[in-house]
Amino acid sequence: MEEGTSKYPGHCAGTGGTHGGAGDPDPFQWDTREDCEVRQILDRVADKWSLLVIALLDRRVLRFTELKREIDGISQRMLTVTLRQLERDGLVRRTVHPVVPPRVEYELTPLGGTLHTTIRSLVTWTEQHQHEIAAAREAYDAREAAGAS
Repeated sequence: MEEGTSKYPGHCAGTGGTHGGAGDPDPFQWDTREDCEVRQILDRVADKWSLLVIALLDRRVLRFTELKREIDGISQRMLTVTLRQLERDGLVRRTVHPVVPPRVEYELTPLGGTLHTTIRSLVTWTEQHQHEIAAAREAYDAREAAGAS
């Protein structure tokens, strides 16, 4: 096999671990290189704005202004960039209705719906462990403050 390639589709060969022997790359490891497609997709879909857009669009079709109003702190430019990236990746469908003024709506594609299922699991985990995480943060901050004095 050519160096820098992988027999696992979507896997970036390189620094990943081994699995099964004979130097086979572990299909559950991904390369940390910037040009790794798996890393690029994870960077995009795990971004805080993308997660919020996907979560909101799981409920219903929304217009740009509705999304902007629902997502506290997002700028118009960042929402535009996020929606374009999600559309490019096939996760969001943009529909322009031929009316004056133009009406543009966004909805999850079937592929985007499968991602929302995964996101829902992450949110559930976060809700279940938020108190433990808050306690760990408080303990860390207290240790840092004590060390700084």
